[in-house]
Amino acid sequence: MGHRNLLSYIIISLKGVAMGAADVVPGVSGGTIAFISGIYEELITSINGLNFSRIKILQNEGFKPFWRAINGNFLFALFSGIFISVFSLARMISWLLVNQPVLLWSFFFGLVLASIFFVARAIEKWNLGTILAFVLGTIVAYYITTLPASENTASLPFLFLSGALAVCAMILPGISGAFILVLLGSYKTILDAVHQKDFYIIATVATGAIFGLLSFARLLKWMFENYKNTTLALLTGFILGSLSKIWPWKRVLETKTFGDKVIPVKEINISPFQYEGDNQLHFAILLALLGFCVIFILERVATKSKN
Repeated sequence: MGHRNLLSYIIISLKGVAMGAADVVPGVSGGTIAFISGIYEELITSINGLNFSRIKILQNEGFKPFWRAINGNFLFALFSGIFISVFSLARMISWLLVNQPVLLWSFFFGLVLASIFFVARAIEKWNLGTILAFVLGTIVAYYITTLPASENTASLPFLFLSGALAVCAMILPGISGAFILVLLGSYKTILDAVHQKDFYIIATVATGAIFGLLSFARLLKWMFENYKNTTLALLTGFILGSLSKIWPWKRVLETKTFGDKVIPVKEINISPFQYEGDNQLHFAILLALLGFCVIFILERVATKSKN
């Protein structure tokens, strides 16, 4: 983690902005962006460090040692970027999803496709275990993307569980937290609660999210420390399996209305030439290539800043 200057923290905030933008899109995970921008393991370690022993440091030694122990500057810079992004870019990305879906999905498709090569390259040794983990990750993620959305569910224990599962998905590369909420049937309840400022429901979901984040980060950190190659192979599989969800050209077979949002719950991937609207093939290919190149530019910048 070392000593960082102001510019380093601004760059971390910008990575947070990119994570927030990805999390707004149902189908793209902020965890993927964290991974390809080189902060994934530090994020997991930092979240894992938020435990009761840190409160003792606060009581006994004061705020400064406590802030250093929880890697506070990093977490503050990153989550500031995520919140800024969610509240400022959410409207624009929602507009693009409705008005220019093919172009938006094409850019993300290129981005996620390149990240498969990027994450797979970090695997130091391929063996039977890593290959099985890769295949398992691919099958699980693909299966999740094919599940139909559930009916709306509003019981508080279920909403607690929804918050925990969605946040786990959010920090996993490849699986989208927003999409998990749609599958569980709690997307509309949570969306309505935010609009209506129902703090009872919001607090229940937030408590579940904090519980999920702290417990899941511990498991991920343990997996990275003990089975790094297998974990990386599993995550690469998750990203590969999620590609079907973000294929730009789809035919919607069934939709459901969640508040003021219409979400496709059953759709099939089709070729650009079967697409009923304007397939925008040339622009789509250019944006997919741009998304693909962005990953390698980010990697080059990250490598230079480390040296």
